[in-house]
Amino acid sequence: QVQLVESGGGLVQAGGSLRLSCTASGLTFSSYGMGWFRQAPGKEREFVAGISWSNSTYYLDSVRDRFTISRDNAKNTVYLHVNSLKPEDTAVYFCTAAKSMSTITSARGSWGQGTQVTVSS
Repeated sequence: QVQLVESGGGLVQAGGSLRLSCTASGLTFSSYGMGWFRQAPGKEREFVAGISWSNSTYYLDSVRDRFTISRDNAKNTVYLHVNSLKPEDTAVYFCTAAKSMSTITSARGSWGQGTQVTVSS
């Protein structure tokens, strides 16, 4: 059974940075695509970033210049470096895993419990 555990969220001022981590178990990590979604209060969950098993990366246009996704296969961990944070980035950030990126981007993968990011103005 795939298990995903996120960490690294918190309260940060606008312009600040965080590093979100997601550690996976119950899967052959190096063979899986990984991704991050976020969900703000009253809004639908949206795709933020993804990284394939071959390290191809994908981003929501509005975060492309500020967020960076990376993975460490030796640690079964995917990271999301979030920089130049804005109040509108406030959301619960969820990690997801699947064998294909199409499954990732269509929100049909396995999910973690989420980590809260709050950006104050």
